[in-house]
Amino acid sequence: MRRRNAARRSRLRTMAKATAVAAGTAGLAAGSLYAVRAAGAPERPGEQVARLAGDVQAGEGRAGAARGPRAAAPARRTATLAGVLTGRLGAARTTGAYLDRAGRTVVMVTNAADAGLVRGAGAVPKMTRRSPAALTGVTTALRRSMGTVTGTGWAVDPATSQVVVWTDATVTGTRMAAVQRTARRMGAAVRTVRVPGRLGTLALGGDAIFGQGSRCSLGFNVRRGGEDFFLTAGHCGNAVRTWTADQQGNRPLGTTVQSSFPGDDFALVRAEAGAAGDGAVNLFNGQTRDIAQAGEAVVGQQVVRSGSTTGVSTGRVTAVGATVNFPEGTVTGMIQTTVCAEPGDSGGPLFSGTTALGLTSGGSGDCRTGGVTFFQPVTEPLERFGAEVSSPRN
Repeated sequence: MRRRNAARRSRLRTMAKATAVAAGTAGLAAGSLYAVRAAGAPERPGEQVARLAGDVQAGEGRAGAARGPRAAAPARRTATLAGVLTGRLGAARTTGAYLDRAGRTVVMVTNAADAGLVRGAGAVPKMTRRSPAALTGVTTALRRSMGTVTGTGWAVDPATSQVVVWTDATVTGTRMAAVQRTARRMGAAVRTVRVPGRLGTLALGGDAIFGQGSRCSLGFNVRRGGEDFFLTAGHCGNAVRTWTADQQGNRPLGTTVQSSFPGDDFALVRAEAGAAGDGAVNLFNGQTRDIAQAGEAVVGQQVVRSGSTTGVSTGRVTAVGATVNFPEGTVTGMIQTTVCAEPGDSGGPLFSGTTALGLTSGGSGDCRTGGVTFFQPVTEPLERFGAEVSSPRN
């Protein structure tokens, strides 16, 4: 599409592009990574670009510099309140929090005193049906019994006080029977669901960064100790050391200095002099969204993902702290969402308003039939590397 081509021509030096991560085809198990050789991603006829709440009117370059932050402020406040309260209560006194359909912050509690604390802070308390210790026991047992079963995963659903276990289309026969036996042993504490397609890390590219036959994407630009870096997916950083902004390797972009996958899924790349962008992501409609800070995702939160294959997609958070058994390895602490993604969207940013939330890791399904997508929380690499998101530039 014309808008995508215009965005593609913009240099990564001017903004933090929301692009997709890819690994090359060599050495990968068939079907495990959505990998292709470095080349331009095909455009999608009739593709619709989602409009974001708070976007400035067409023709203005930045969404977020004017009306965007104010429009996003209520959602940001509720998400922040959830994080503050769950952090104050701690893992022994709450099973989590979520935003209900009215946009209110609901915090799960175990006693009347904590309910009063939550109510006094302006949130809605709800008594959990199972203790935090009981749900932790369930997830520990699942890790022991199903930790090597690819195509599965689980997360605590705070609203129902259950652990949701999901299986993809590859889990059949004896493997499915084993999952079902495990779930039955745990009774009503576990709920099983089927997800479409095959769980895997999403790989390909678009507004690309290139290296060693692979095409990957830049998530968020960050700074550490006065130096410029950017974050991308760890399964990409594992494979590539030197990045360029073009397939021919003529425009140096950065060098991978640290990468973590599996377990986590993030990598830190040191930007070349003059190659760093500011704290903005590409909306693929001629606009960018300023990113001013990083935060934690909350169940029920409305979120936005940007990526080069499918552009901008919106949805909501359905779980945090999720465990996913990809064919390439197990990752933990992930954000699960209803946002669709396809090959080429991996590594792109997940955000809400002007707050950075995560990096696209993997999932199943597509943007035509639906599916689930998982994200690496961005706060973890920021804390690990002692970095912060780059400030927007006027």
